[in-house]
Amino acid sequence: MSEEHPYLQAFRGSFSGILRWHQLDALWKQVLADHGNGWYVYAVGEEPPVTALAGEPLNRVVRELDELLRRDHDEDYCGIVYADDMHKPSYVKVFDPHNLGSTCGSSGNPPLPGWILSKMPPINLPAALPQPNSRRRWWQKLFTHAH
Repeated sequence: MSEEHPYLQAFRGSFSGILRWHQLDALWKQVLADHGNGWYVYAVGEEPPVTALAGEPLNRVVRELDELLRRDHDEDYCGIVYADDMHKPSYVKVFDPHNLGSTCGSSGNPPLPGWILSKMPPINLPAALPQPNSRRRWWQKLFTHAH
């Protein structure tokens, strides 16, 4: 895969951390308000999706991700979600609370996000750290019940 691929460039771009839970609420509202062509919801480590989600399927994914983050990241701050633009996001990285490692990049092998929501079709990112099987089962169950 070329280093110049637009998805990789966006992945390596500039992001702002969502530090407080109310900021995450505001970000989700922006994501859900931007119907456009929908959002690609990519569970890193799974096959990248070829279709974007909008409407109720997107609402359900955002709700489930939000519940998981609030339940499993038992802190009074968020700090594990990053957006390319807080007011008009097009790329959102969501780190798995159970696979954080060193997200600041000080380790030689920082973890990949658990999930990415983007306006552009994703590519298969190289897995620096394998995704925990429990998250894969959670993700697969989410889509098994969606049909």
